[in-house]
Amino acid sequence: MLDSSTITRLIRAGLATGVTDGLFSSALSAFVYGSTVTRLFQGVASVLIGASAFEGGTRTAALGLLMHFGVAFGWSAVFLMIVLWSASIRTAIESPVGIIGVAAVYGPLIWIAMSIAIVPMLTHRPPALNIRWWVQLVGHFPFVALPIVAMAARTPARF
Repeated sequence: MLDSSTITRLIRAGLATGVTDGLFSSALSAFVYGSTVTRLFQGVASVLIGASAFEGGTRTAALGLLMHFGVAFGWSAVFLMIVLWSASIRTAIESPVGIIGVAAVYGPLIWIAMSIAIVPMLTHRPPALNIRWWVQLVGHFPFVALPIVAMAARTPARF
């Protein structure tokens, strides 16, 4: 049974991660890759509904945004389960240095799982290991795992 503290940490982690990763991905799309935020989230939706997502306008972008937050909450829940089961992780995330260290491992693991296993399994396409893949690998530390780990800590660290 989850207590209210754990549920609160899950909500904080999921929302913080969804927002920070969403802003990171949106900035990359708009300012680095020359695309749009709408197309970014249509791309997320395309994992579930295929290429027709790019013709769905705002509706499929909204679906992609919803999926994005669902994934953020999913990885936050996985980490909270790890925290509940592992005394060593609980001890590690009691300090800002420990939070950073755990996030530096968890973020790349999330990206590897998503890009090498989960998305290819759903899309039936192999991963594209290009510069964007490496940017995401590095970006998953500060913009995905750091909010998850920091918000999952009993007393969130103030950086």
